[in-house]
Amino acid sequence: MRALKLIREMAKEGIIPQGEVESLRRRGTTGKNDVVSFLVEQGLADEEKIAEFISERYGIPRIDLDQIDLEERVLNLLPVEFMRKNKVVPFEKRGRTLKVAMANPLDLSVIDDIEFITGTDVQPYVAPVSQIQSVLDQHFERMEDLQDILSSLSENLLEVVEEEEDTVDVTDLSQAVEQAPVVRFVNSLLADAVRKGASDIHLEPGERVFRVRYRIDGILYEAMQPPLRLKDAIISRIKVMAKMDIAERRLPQDGRIKIRLGDRSIDLRVSTVPVVWGEKVVMRVLDKGSVKFDLRALGFEEWSLKQVEKALRQPYGMILVTGPTGSGKTTTLYSMLQILNTPDVNILTVEDPVEYEFPGINQVNVKEEIGLDFARALRAFLRQDPDIIMVGEIRDQETATIAVRAAITGHLVLSTLHTNDAPSAVVRLLDMGVEPFMVASSLTLIIAQRLVRKICTNCIEETTLHPEVLRELHLTPEETEGVTFYRGTGCRACNQSGYKGRIGIYEVLPVTHEIRNMILEHAPIDAIREKAIEQGMITLRESALHKLFQGITTAEEVLRVTKDI
Repeated sequence: MRALKLIREMAKEGIIPQGEVESLRRRGTTGKNDVVSFLVEQGLADEEKIAEFISERYGIPRIDLDQIDLEERVLNLLPVEFMRKNKVVPFEKRGRTLKVAMANPLDLSVIDDIEFITGTDVQPYVAPVSQIQSVLDQHFERMEDLQDILSSLSENLLEVVEEEEDTVDVTDLSQAVEQAPVVRFVNSLLADAVRKGASDIHLEPGERVFRVRYRIDGILYEAMQPPLRLKDAIISRIKVMAKMDIAERRLPQDGRIKIRLGDRSIDLRVSTVPVVWGEKVVMRVLDKGSVKFDLRALGFEEWSLKQVEKALRQPYGMILVTGPTGSGKTTTLYSMLQILNTPDVNILTVEDPVEYEFPGINQVNVKEEIGLDFARALRAFLRQDPDIIMVGEIRDQETATIAVRAAITGHLVLSTLHTNDAPSAVVRLLDMGVEPFMVASSLTLIIAQRLVRKICTNCIEETTLHPEVLRELHLTPEETEGVTFYRGTGCRACNQSGYKGRIGIYEVLPVTHEIRNMILEHAPIDAIREKAIEQGMITLRESALHKLFQGITTAEEVLRVTKDI
């Protein structure tokens, strides 16, 4: 359709001012292929109204690109320059049919070009200009910048990593153009990971592939594959930033990087380990601005929260937080310390490493290379007039024994263990060689926890659960009657995963008089668990089901996290 006819029809509907038609014709605008983009850019028409008009008048379906899981193989069917120029995005291919979102689906010449380039039959959809532009920026701009950086790299790469910086500012990557290409690439990588909410960045060299992956909400996603020839330069740059020895490639190393992104200060804990095809690097992202140490916001059920608060009011005893690596134990401990941190108490912590620094709390880093381990730090703490002691992890009999004695002799001790559930912590301490009477006398509360992903609020929708899923969850139709279940469809905000953020599920076991007697009598785990449930303990599976019934998470996520519990 000629642009002039489209402009006149929109003017009749009041979408653009009637008086602008002749002005646009005289200026030659009506001959532009990209007339819709021009009208929007000039502020002469609202893009949503244009899309709605085209859809209703010509029967062309609308598409919301924010709700589509775009596939790279489909996007790559058309050249980026062509898509930018004509404001088009292919979003689905079935057989010979290619569905294409277009700002102006009435432009038959563009449709002909797409069919010629792709060898398909085009089914046009209408979408707002800004959505199309956003998709193109999201999927291609970073890659184009990356290619510009990579194309400027020379074969002799090691000299670009000799510069050393205490703090790397990656706030505005456009200002980094004058820096060495490898420096710009690493800064781009760090900024991209932080903006996407990654908790860990993995750089993994293989025989033929150098892979970069991000862990987001507990799940690893592949982010990119830089050319294999760059791996030594990129890894060396990271090691320099972390103040490691770049010449040492045979032994594991640890380091730390501080970066700024806007007004956010971020710590990166860097670990390298030699693998078959080079050095694997993992960077733990500690974003102080994104973590809120609020016990009430972590996800405790009301009964469980009351038990925790009651234990924290005790002047002595031991509170244990258990769970696998990455289950949020440190966040729970820090949230407790936030409550306990008042001017009238002396708090000391020993951690490996100190992840977040708190004013008013004396924090010690484990340094095993010089003999400063958990046990030695604990022995020193007892000569420092402590009220509250936090031990990052109880790993051995010596640490366990000292911590238990400290709890018995008038100190409040917080620590973590690696066990699957709360009752198992008792057996774990006994297996370490701690006497049953000491375990029974010291323990006040045990918390087991996991993290489940939350449904993205931007793309949430109602769903139904298959009967087989209900059976796996051990739920009856009566228990789910009247309950509405939800899922995330996937959108740009959640990287098409359907999930955004995580929340804790908790199993809180108060060590009552009855439980203490069972410990002294060497009662089996199952008996302790049954007694704790009888006294009100909510299990990890029940806590997860509460989140499911509240519409916070999905049935699939509940099964994934609690299937082995």
